[in-house]
Amino acid sequence: MAVDLSFDVDAAIERLMRFLAVEGVTGREKKIATEVKQALVEVGVPSKSIRFDKANESIPLPTQTGNLIVTLPGTVAGDPLLFSTHLDTVPLCAGAVPVRKKNKIHPEGRTALGGDNRTGVAALVTLAATLIANKLPHPPITLLFTVREESGLFGARHLDPADLGGVVMGFNIDGRQPNDLIAGAVGAERWEVEITGKASHAGAHPEQGISATLVAALAIAEVKHSGYFGKITLDGKVGTSNVGSFGGADGKPAGDATNVVTDFVRITGEARSHDSKFVKEIVKAYKDAFTTAAASVTDDKGKSAKVKFVSRLDYHPFNLKENAPVIERAKSAAVLAGLKPNVRTSNGGLDANWLVKHGIPAVTFGAGQNAIHTVEEWVDLDQFEQGCRMAIACAVVGQQA
Repeated sequence: MAVDLSFDVDAAIERLMRFLAVEGVTGREKKIATEVKQALVEVGVPSKSIRFDKANESIPLPTQTGNLIVTLPGTVAGDPLLFSTHLDTVPLCAGAVPVRKKNKIHPEGRTALGGDNRTGVAALVTLAATLIANKLPHPPITLLFTVREESGLFGARHLDPADLGGVVMGFNIDGRQPNDLIAGAVGAERWEVEITGKASHAGAHPEQGISATLVAALAIAEVKHSGYFGKITLDGKVGTSNVGSFGGADGKPAGDATNVVTDFVRITGEARSHDSKFVKEIVKAYKDAFTTAAASVTDDKGKSAKVKFVSRLDYHPFNLKENAPVIERAKSAAVLAGLKPNVRTSNGGLDANWLVKHGIPAVTFGAGQNAIHTVEEWVDLDQFEQGCRMAIACAVVGQQA
């Protein structure tokens, strides 16, 4: 006899609407964390089983709170399982007002919605509610709600695996399709460069200046010419890169006026690949291009621009073996939930990148996010329902009577 995977769908959708209406952009997750904690208590999770870690004290950016961690004791013997998702949204979600129209949720105004990743948040609370209300058999379970995922996977990166109760595998909810089982993802590095030139009157004596803007333009053009910009395929190696922000100091525009040679430019960017060595090769191509360009832009006395280029690891790539126990469990759960499992890799970073690095093999699946990080974002409630059912199945699969 199969385990009953039914749950209160209406309550799950109401929960999702509730969470979508609470602002919590990356780094400012305290309000949504408090709301989630309250919702967990409402469905029967004891307050003593809910706590915050101190990851925010290690994150190098201002972060209001640590990761939210919840422990659910097992009702049957078995290896402890982890279910994770992230609390934060991108800044475009600030002020979002969710509106339901039939089986979709849209933002009311010109904001993103926050389905990335309030769908995951609602799914995990629904998982807890269903396990408790229906007295479903399950091993010990830890729920992890991370902070600052959107700005660099910081919550997952700085968590202490010892806080997770000895979990042996994880299921991360973050995406669109519940049957897409993400078993691998790219690694990434972020970089920034500061270009210091020299100001001069652009009309009277431009030759006395050193244009930081020109250095930037030459460098980016060289990166493009050498094949390291955008989608990259070189000698059988594949990756991507992008130039992000392009400005001056303290968030101001680069340059002061059209009649002044720009003396300072700050640029940020990233590189990604499933090959960690190729990620570093891409970043080096940018560094070399900026260094060469700086040396080529001089004033009338032969002095050249200066560059300060720094990069940092964002997350490691990973690719689980197809016969890994976590993949086998996820595939079995998908079948139990009436879904056709599709194991694949992702070109985006996930909390799972750091979970795997911490020694916790993790598979990621979706719960209805669509058109994320845009004002056209929407949630598919049929997919959300399937995502909730998939989470329940991952918790109970193998417990058939």
